[in-house]
Amino acid sequence: MKGQLSIKKVTENKAPREEVKFHYSWYLLILFTIYLGSLVIPAILFMTYVILFFLPNFLEITNFFTLFTEIKAIIALISMPLVIIGCYLIRIFLIGVITREFWRWSERKSPSKNGIIPRNFPSKTLDYYQVRSFMIKYPKNVLVKGVFPWLSNWFYNFIGANKIGKETTFEESPSNDRFMEIGNNCYFGVNSAIATHVVEGIFGNISYFQSKVGDNVTTAAANVVGPGSEVKNDSYLLPLAATPKHSMLKGKNYYWGMPLRRIFKKKIMKYLRIRSKDLKINANIEQYKENKVLNESEAQKIPQKNEINQKEQNDSNSDNHNLNTLIEQDLAIDFTTSSAISRVNIKFLAIYLPIFWLSGMLTTILFYTFTLFVRAWIMLAFFLPAMIIFMWFIFIMGCFFFSKLFLILINLIHKPKEGIFRAEKGNSDFEFWCLRTELKKIVFWLIRNWPLPWMDIMAFKVFGIKMTLSSSLWDAWCDGEFIKFGHKVLVGQGAAVMSSTVVGKYLIIKEVIFDDYVVIGGQAVISPGTVIGKESIVGALSTTNFNQILDPGWIYLGVPVTKFKPNKYATMQREILMKRDVDEEKKFEIEYEVNIEEDKKDLV
Repeated sequence: MKGQLSIKKVTENKAPREEVKFHYSWYLLILFTIYLGSLVIPAILFMTYVILFFLPNFLEITNFFTLFTEIKAIIALISMPLVIIGCYLIRIFLIGVITREFWRWSERKSPSKNGIIPRNFPSKTLDYYQVRSFMIKYPKNVLVKGVFPWLSNWFYNFIGANKIGKETTFEESPSNDRFMEIGNNCYFGVNSAIATHVVEGIFGNISYFQSKVGDNVTTAAANVVGPGSEVKNDSYLLPLAATPKHSMLKGKNYYWGMPLRRIFKKKIMKYLRIRSKDLKINANIEQYKENKVLNESEAQKIPQKNEINQKEQNDSNSDNHNLNTLIEQDLAIDFTTSSAISRVNIKFLAIYLPIFWLSGMLTTILFYTFTLFVRAWIMLAFFLPAMIIFMWFIFIMGCFFFSKLFLILINLIHKPKEGIFRAEKGNSDFEFWCLRTELKKIVFWLIRNWPLPWMDIMAFKVFGIKMTLSSSLWDAWCDGEFIKFGHKVLVGQGAAVMSSTVVGKYLIIKEVIFDDYVVIGGQAVISPGTVIGKESIVGALSTTNFNQILDPGWIYLGVPVTKFKPNKYATMQREILMKRDVDEEKKFEIEYEVNIEEDKKDLV
């Protein structure tokens, strides 16, 4: 009887579970208002320019030499890319203005505030939370995946979704869109998320709490800061370090792990494999001059050529020994963020102008030729969809071709090289790395948004990555240089392959090598200098250390990865199966024929 009463009492007090209804009419109204409203003015301005100025002064000129002798033709030639970029910036501004009005309207109806939002029944708070979640998705993708991604900080501050400080940089990430307070001079690596909400199941609550980040905070890649967390000044998170909800980081420390924990600077040196002589490149080198380790290092003589290999081995051994003898003062390397990361991007706009101009001219001439020969409006309407797709393809290929020409010129001026460099304005290695990255980024973005997904492999090959069409990058992020793919390498969704990374004030560039038949799991992070042996697997949500070597034929897991077990799947015989007799608790092998066509069995 007591059991029946208890069950009845629980049933009566059970929380309601109603299906949450989405207001699709609101979503469609907001989406089309932002999309179409931001296009009207730029479209009118561009068509007015083309019809009244560009068409009569450039496209309709029959004499080729007149194009470069008449002042109006020259102005039309030069002004076209400026008009395109100007119209694009006007559209971004209008997206911000319209989104801002919708955002303020939703905040007046139901302000964003810290707390738990029930999701098992409808409410006003839940409705406007979902409306804000939807309305920011399209503008965020336009900016983050657009030509000028650094404008996203302005956008978030302008509409009031976030508070982001000066000279803070966000790399590409699916998150980081609202209810955050970020300090100055921070750097957030690829796929790093400052989370402010967690949905705990279909009928579970939404934990919605503001996350705060101080000044000079750096996250490497694929980091997560949980909702309601606070990260103080001068914190550095190694790849895949993640906090639970409501975590407090005191700052001026290094963190890694899931959940993350504070680690000592001595381990940071081991992680980066910094040797005693590498300390010389630090800005605070004066404090090391009296150090015994440096004195011993400087006293060593330069080896002869035939002793180089032996010397490198000795250096490695001596570094391990010296790391154990360093005192706390010696380990105080200044790994703060460099504001130059965000500053130097602005001047690279100049290189986009000729690329867009030349590519746009090709597209414009083709379109004008098409309309010149197809005068009938019925034929024009019939062929126009295919012509638009073709023109978009020509524009992408034009950017592809001209970007490669500029890259060849840049590499002739300053050859890319591996090493550890100061990540600051004025350092040639750092600035040319930024220039190469920005130059490649526009092409990678255009091709990644093209319907043919295998085209990104062609772009990677042309821009310096050694790979074949047998390898696949399933929506993974990949650096554009110093990476070698073997045969049939598979990189999972959300993974980050980094041949370069910023560690505080230092830029580290080191080649990444994948041997044949390597598999990288989803959301994994491959650090610079990683070498992965043949038929090895790196598990999902795992990360490699800087300069880590993974042996062939193993499965690796963890942060950082360690050997889990041999990869038996790579060597498993197709004609032998292992069966298990449950009752007798025995295992035995049985032979089967390979399930394949008869004419192909000789290939097995």
